[in-house]
Amino acid sequence: MITTSARLLRLVSLLSSRPTWSNAELARQLDVTERTVRRDVDKLRELGYGVESVPGPGGGYRFGAGNRMPPLNLDDDEVFAVAVALREAAHGAALGADPAALSALLKLRQILPTRMARRLEGLDATVEHTPRCETPRASADVLLLLASVCRASERTTLTYRDMHGTTTVRCVDPHRLVYTGAHWYFVARDVERSAWRTFRADRVVEVVSTGEVIEVPDAPDAAQLVSDTITRTGYPFFARVRLPLSYDDARRLVAPIVATHEPDGPNATVISIGGSDPDQLAGYLLSLRTPLEVLSPDSVREALLARLDALYRGNEAGRQGADEQP
Repeated sequence: MITTSARLLRLVSLLSSRPTWSNAELARQLDVTERTVRRDVDKLRELGYGVESVPGPGGGYRFGAGNRMPPLNLDDDEVFAVAVALREAAHGAALGADPAALSALLKLRQILPTRMARRLEGLDATVEHTPRCETPRASADVLLLLASVCRASERTTLTYRDMHGTTTVRCVDPHRLVYTGAHWYFVARDVERSAWRTFRADRVVEVVSTGEVIEVPDAPDAAQLVSDTITRTGYPFFARVRLPLSYDDARRLVAPIVATHEPDGPNATVISIGGSDPDQLAGYLLSLRTPLEVLSPDSVREALLARLDALYRGNEAGRQGADEQP
């Protein structure tokens, strides 16, 4: 049996995860009686949480407006962590320099104690960033809407523009948001096609919740689905390569978000990896700094050999020139 405090935290989490819960549902989730749920709800109300009763035969509970929640209290380390995260988001690491992150950071700095403001000033004075690839980024507004429908499990009308610029309207059942380090992906079940799909969040034009709460059966591993989709369809060119590494070591060297992996005995792994063209793939394979065998296609093997030959010839000419010097 979990402690009362842990149970209250769990209850808060459940109430935050969707619009309404019946008393019986909460009792099952918490493994307690419905009477205990009612007592716990009373305790939350005493602590300042705006928990409203839902009328009807079954009865139930929901959170009221957000401003009825108690104020958020953070210690110094937590404030510093939030400020650093906002700073990175404002710089464009996750949100593409969205003004919402910068605005939130400026507001936070205005209310920081002097000692915390000085810590952040020290960070600003000493931290620099390397140039980052300019890729499309999802806005904070879109991410917030997608996260909201995922949390509430509400069927959603999604207006989406694909990589070719074609705009379609889909009815979807939301599941998760996945961040790969380059893009945000929205994982949802396409109702009409009865199939799981991934959508680039920066290509989402509009998100409209229908308000219909749904249950998603047999939900996939969202991160793995995004990884598989990217490695299957995200590139115009693919190669199969054998690495003399165990499955686990190969996944550490080449991340699952970059390639698919299949064991080839205890000490070898075959990866399927995509790229823009054979030469780009050859350059990436060389950067792995490990022995490898290109299984297919021949064009990648030839591009790899051409790079190695050019590297050898360049260094051989340099060595000969040094030998000829008096």
